[in-house]
Amino acid sequence: MVEVFLSLIFMVGIFYILRYRFNLKKAAETSNDALYPKSKEEFSSILLPGEWLEMEPLTKDSKSYRIVKWGTYASMILLIMLLGAVLATDWLDSRSFFTVYFFFIIISAIKHRGNFFILPKGIILNARYHPLSEVKQYEIEKIKRWHELYGLDERVNNGYKLSFKIKNKMIQPGYVIIKDEEEAGKIRELLEKKGITGA
Repeated sequence: MVEVFLSLIFMVGIFYILRYRFNLKKAAETSNDALYPKSKEEFSSILLPGEWLEMEPLTKDSKSYRIVKWGTYASMILLIMLLGAVLATDWLDSRSFFTVYFFFIIISAIKHRGNFFILPKGIILNARYHPLSEVKQYEIEKIKRWHELYGLDERVNNGYKLSFKIKNKMIQPGYVIIKDEEEAGKIRELLEKKGITGA
């Protein structure tokens, strides 16, 4: 019974990895049609959470895309090997914490660095495409003193946190930082034209 349950968990993990790879591939193919960002200045105005790196164009030739592509295959092989080791031995009984820990490391190891695009019929946020009909609203918050992100990086301070509410999603997608007011205004205008209202 434990083996069946564990096999199901591993299958869900493999499905998650493949779905993430599929979403990123679709994002790379559709980002060429983006209304925003298009210019180098627009790309550099978007900061990605974590290391606060400036956003880069998303193509199938970009380094981060290739890492996810080959990392997907490597992760699937590791997951299958781990599942085989657990099912063929009594490893689960003696090293259950290690097995779970290693499982989550593999699942989370191939994340793309992030992205944001406004398309004619939707948006891409962190490699996931959302059609306009799914986007409930957007929110732009000024990052000033006492904001949760203030002080994390000098470039974040006095910038704008852009997030979205997606319909019928328990876990909402992440956010990006827009460095200056002019670019935040461009984004706001584009979203309103697409019928996405601000919070």
